[in-house]
Amino acid sequence: MSTLFESPNLPEEFLPGIYGQLRRMAAARMVASGPGQTLQPTALVHEAWLRLSSSGEKSWSGPSHFCAAAVEAMRHILIDRARQRSRLKRWGTQERVAMSEAEGEAVSDDEKTLMLDEALERMSATHPVRARLVLLKFFGGLSNQEIAHEMALPERTVERQWSYARAWLYREIRPRL
Repeated sequence: MSTLFESPNLPEEFLPGIYGQLRRMAAARMVASGPGQTLQPTALVHEAWLRLSSSGEKSWSGPSHFCAAAVEAMRHILIDRARQRSRLKRWGTQERVAMSEAEGEAVSDDEKTLMLDEALERMSATHPVRARLVLLKFFGGLSNQEIAHEMALPERTVERQWSYARAWLYREIRPRL
């Protein structure tokens, strides 16, 4: 485990605290994703940890820099899983249904996650700060206060940016629901 933190910038005494923080973030994300989620928070953290350790990036400026990178890794893991389940759902066992039946079908949580990811990619092109805030809030499960600390912004600015980002995402995703 210590091979991930060969950088002198992140001493080994931070490991238990970082692991606990990542575990809380993953648990918050799992609760938000609703029922039917098969991935456990511990497994999500371990998979993110493995991705980060195999990425070659070992120079973390501090615990918050590492946590931000871990949140991004967790996001990619959840998006990859949603895409995989969505592919199986769409192409697994196909059968014909009447159009009237298909119109009333609800959008699954995986499809919502994929729509959010697509919208987040579009947002990051024009509003990178707001996109990072959504990433930390939605995929990281951080509070406004934690995000303000992580992004070095006043908490009130985080609240305003979150309100704007939510409205923007709703406008982007709503027509597809």
